[in-house]
Amino acid sequence: MSQTPAKLIHVAAAVILDKDRRILLARRPDDKHQGGLWEFPGGKVEPGEPVLDALDRELHEELGIRVEQARPLIRIPHHYADKSVLLDVFLVDGFSGEAHGREGQPVRWVRASELDDYDFPAANRPILAAARLPDRLLITGPVVSVDDLRARTLKALEGGIRWVMLRAPEVSEEAFAELYRALRPVCDAAGAMLAVNCSVELANRLGARALHLNGERLANWGQTPFRRSGVCPQFRWLSASCHDSDQLAMAAALGLDFVTLSPVATTASHPETAPLGWRRFAELCGEATLPVYALGGMGEADLETAWVNGAQGIAAISEWW
Repeated sequence: MSQTPAKLIHVAAAVILDKDRRILLARRPDDKHQGGLWEFPGGKVEPGEPVLDALDRELHEELGIRVEQARPLIRIPHHYADKSVLLDVFLVDGFSGEAHGREGQPVRWVRASELDDYDFPAANRPILAAARLPDRLLITGPVVSVDDLRARTLKALEGGIRWVMLRAPEVSEEAFAELYRALRPVCDAAGAMLAVNCSVELANRLGARALHLNGERLANWGQTPFRRSGVCPQFRWLSASCHDSDQLAMAAALGLDFVTLSPVATTASHPETAPLGWRRFAELCGEATLPVYALGGMGEADLETAWVNGAQGIAAISEWW
């Protein structure tokens, strides 16, 4: 195993959104590290310089724009063979000026759905996931009936939810399949992702685009045949439930796209489980190299706190159910 460089290069980067929610990409010069690849604009943070000041300075120098509104998106370390970087990434959805390549670099506004058409440095993989993922993730509650499930989901979608995780451990696989078939067209019509929290085999049979693994399935995922490169189809999104640093490390090592980390606060469903609290949550997020959703006692009022503590957003049942 190669020696990790002792010093991290601190970089501020931005996922910049225009009024149409398109994302700005810039192409790295051929003579630079990772030259020729596309990236999210930004640059080095000088010693003692506030990160947002560095980001504003770099975006003005590179693109001719000034940051007016931004929030933390994801913070990840990445180790190349020849250097290590710490990427402080912000979502910039308010800026002044017209973005253009002031240093002669090609720039392009693209839809999130088009990001797969571009080649990025390896360190950008978690950023690409974060740029596509929403800040709210709904987990379905206890199933009363198919009609009730559909009605509750539709209400959540009308309220702006764009990611629904179907979780129904109390029903049979046949009943779960019926629930999935009832929700899929509702989510598709709203432009929302419908994920499943069920067995890998059932997810395959359903043709699900997103699979969420519980702790046991996460532990088994690294074993044949539960690997993306094995006999299972490659789900467009693969995520897992995590509760500690070991599970976070496992999820990252297995190439998952994101995780939920819980419980952040005390929950009615698991009152006996000691909550992590925001301080420990932030520490664990600092170790993670993929997007993390705060789960457990979360509500809309916790969203900004979650961002500040390193989260992609919040996941919840009762808040939207």
